[in-house]
Amino acid sequence: MQPSTTQGRIWRLILFTVALLLVGTLGYMELEDYTFIEGFYMTAITLTTTGFGEVRPLSAAGRLFTIVLLFLGVGVLGFALSTVVGFVMRDFSGQLARRRMQRLIEELTDHIIICGYGRVGGSARNALTHSGYELVIIEKDAELAQMARAEGLLVLEGDATSDDMLRAAGVERAAGLLVTTGDDAVNLFVVLSAHALNPNLFIVARSANRENERKMRQAGANRVVSPHRIGGQHMANIIVRPHVTDFLDVVTLDNGQELWLEELVLPEESPLCHTTIGQANVRERIGVTIVAVVRREGGSTITPRAATLLEAGDQLIVLGTREQLTALEAWMQPPTAVAPLPRTRRSLLRR
Repeated sequence: MQPSTTQGRIWRLILFTVALLLVGTLGYMELEDYTFIEGFYMTAITLTTTGFGEVRPLSAAGRLFTIVLLFLGVGVLGFALSTVVGFVMRDFSGQLARRRMQRLIEELTDHIIICGYGRVGGSARNALTHSGYELVIIEKDAELAQMARAEGLLVLEGDATSDDMLRAAGVERAAGLLVTTGDDAVNLFVVLSAHALNPNLFIVARSANRENERKMRQAGANRVVSPHRIGGQHMANIIVRPHVTDFLDVVTLDNGQELWLEELVLPEESPLCHTTIGQANVRERIGVTIVAVVRREGGSTITPRAATLLEAGDQLIVLGTREQLTALEAWMQPPTAVAPLPRTRRSLLRR
């Protein structure tokens, strides 16, 4: 039962009770020639079934009228009990659901928090879910929060600028934070609060105004994205270079296509450490193409040569199928390490 439905039932109950009191009082005044106080008294003891004595003996018409009021009183009492029980049960079940959800969130580590479940947040959720990430949604709007719950997500309804709300979402244990509300001021405050609670958190923030991007980076955002600017650039690229854009859509968007463009971090003591790309021969062995190498100390190498040396901490931008990327990720692990689960690369959000 929704809060608005409960409020409607309560108002109907109040109005119906007042109407019955008024009709009963006027009825006794008309049928039995009672005063207003006497009629109100008879109506009250009849509706509440208390059983006190009559003001004076009733006529046949008065008794029939009293019987009708008795049945109506019992109906009102039943309606009132169902409303109260429904309200109590809804509140109790809501508390149980919130506690159960909070326990599930407390068990999460290296998850992603999305602040704002509008169009941008919903689109980000789809991509992250398909990539195997566990999510926690913080949404202030009750309707959007309910929609997210209906989709089976872990949702906290409240203000994402609150430190308590961010802690409840597990910000200290999270791997990344997406701030996707449409208000730059709110986004800036969320970034500032989250960075203070977890300085190692990888934060991606939405910005509608280019002037605010610098402020968000200073507040702790690792990346700042303008959906409007990116959307416009993408539309322009479709006009200028449609085939290139189609290819990039295939390898960067989760649209059911076979190829994936991914980022993998080379761990310590990996068999690929201190080897060249030519010696690793990844393309011949697995079928994956190394598009670029981003060094741990900074800088990147686009279309690396066969003599490019790989070191621990390097980030490899690779292109291949899901199966090929899973095989490469397993091969990259140290001999004593357990191979990671397919499509789960939470460590990539760490910088």
